[in-house]
Amino acid sequence: MAALRAAGCVFAEDEAELILAAAPTPDAAASMVERRAAGLPLELVVGWAGFLGRRIAVEPGVFVPRRRTEFLVEQALAQAPGAAVVVDLCCGSGAVGAALAAGLGEVELHAADIDPVAVRCARRNVADLGGQVHTGDLFEALPGGLRGRIDVLAANVPYVPTGEIGLLPAEARDHEPRVALDGGADGLDVLRRVAAGAPGWLAPGGCLLAETSRRQAPAAVAAFTGAGLRTCLAVSEERCAHVVIGVGP
Repeated sequence: MAALRAAGCVFAEDEAELILAAAPTPDAAASMVERRAAGLPLELVVGWAGFLGRRIAVEPGVFVPRRRTEFLVEQALAQAPGAAVVVDLCCGSGAVGAALAAGLGEVELHAADIDPVAVRCARRNVADLGGQVHTGDLFEALPGGLRGRIDVLAANVPYVPTGEIGLLPAEARDHEPRVALDGGADGLDVLRRVAAGAPGWLAPGGCLLAETSRRQAPAAVAAFTGAGLRTCLAVSEERCAHVVIGVGP
């Protein structure tokens, strides 16, 4: 614990407990502490992240799910409690899709990501839920048979402006894939592409949900509205979470 405290870990005692619980041997624990003290995110050190009561497996090179993204899942469950077909686009570890499937019960779950490392990790997290994971760029990754059938399309897209990547905390900047962070000049390039393509994939009354920031929210709402979706913005001040929700006709 002293090594973690010296490295500046604010919750050194809690982190030490998690590392000791995850380590199979004292030598492994020492190695894990060393990696954490060197700046590796705790989730990558222990191999999992907590997300809505589930342990989501994570590995180096995969975006670590954020607790604020739990708000996106909660909004999706409230919006479509009877959803039968769910897609987790830009899935990363598959945390969002796994949490949605767990909350909804029996669903047809698909997840997709452009990064093969993320796809491999997501498969671990959705396998027990019967989920399928696809590799490719946004909608190109999805089976054509999903067109017009998706009840919930969750897209936790990258939304950090390119010029602000260097301002991120070192844990994200140095240890997470840039493709999972970089949203283009204003951070909304991927969100706009998803909004434009979503209407052709949503079931009647299906919904698209995407996380964004307070500053970007007006432009994100405009992108959803411009795609023909009935749009609203959900905000959790407590979690600093902003989720754009678009409902198809």
